[in-house]
Amino acid sequence: METAEKEAPVNAGKEASFVAWLIARCQDDKGLAARLRRADNPATEYQCWETLAAWGVDLEREGQRLPFATVAAAIARAKPPANGSLILGRAIARCFDEGNQSDQAKTRLRRLLACGELAELCRVLRPMLTLIESRVTQPLDYARLLKQLVDFGRASAGGNDTWLQRIKAQWAQDFYGQKAEAEAGEAA
Repeated sequence: METAEKEAPVNAGKEASFVAWLIARCQDDKGLAARLRRADNPATEYQCWETLAAWGVDLEREGQRLPFATVAAAIARAKPPANGSLILGRAIARCFDEGNQSDQAKTRLRRLLACGELAELCRVLRPMLTLIESRVTQPLDYARLLKQLVDFGRASAGGNDTWLQRIKAQWAQDFYGQKAEAEAGEAA
């Protein structure tokens, strides 16, 4: 763990440091990457616990464990060269030719926004991350996504509907903001 902390950016939060370390390690350690790809399956999730525990994730607390396991599996599958800048709502829209006008994209977003607890959110998000990885070339901002998932877990466990709505509103704004960006680009 000491080398992981030294490799991570000094001012980065835990989520950003974890993502940066994980991306670098998955490039070099194929065994670790293979174990992490199994992290989003409840039957094999335990294979990533050594890594999560080394990062101070409380394995007994689903609200901590699930976000890290979900993002770790997505990174191990996608194998990005670095953390990206693409945010979740935009990524969902970019999976479809019609962007945010696609009925399929809107349905996936609505399903994501209907989630009220972290376990459900992670179950819904896993196949979406796989879809994004297969259809979108730009890498996701995994650090931002991880932070949102951690915050979602805290908010749902604490019954803080305001924070849940705020995170969901970010995803919706990112998704629907595509049209405004496209129109601005055409006008220029």
